[in-house]
Amino acid sequence: MATILLVGTDVPLLEGLAQTLAAVGHNTRLAATLAEAMEVAAAEPPLVAVIDRALIQPMGDPLRLPLSRGGTLVIYRPDGAPATPLPVALQRAALADLKLPLERHRLVALLQHVESRARTTGRDTLPTPPERHPTV
Repeated sequence: MATILLVGTDVPLLEGLAQTLAAVGHNTRLAATLAEAMEVAAAEPPLVAVIDRALIQPMGDPLRLPLSRGGTLVIYRPDGAPATPLPVALQRAALADLKLPLERHRLVALLQHVESRARTTGRDTLPTPPERHPTV
């Protein structure tokens, strides 16, 4: 099962999302900052990184976040937070821009779609290293 990385400072919101995602079979990791998310992702690249808009700097730091093959970004803002413009590159790279927890069911559906797409295209598994191929 692929890992979903939840990045933000609203601990109750992230814990609620983690419980919702665990209930449908997703593994989650939490990070409070983009720097922490980079460390977590370097150790185990997530299939999807769900990142709070408030943490995004104008230079588009989330674009450097290592993702697993077939992975993507989802940007969110807490209910009631203003919708500030995102850098164009980040708008193009992000699969969705959600208002959470209001759109948590949409998040679950998006995650299932991304996971299914990765599985169908074979991007959920790593290729066998050359030294493991049987010699002929």
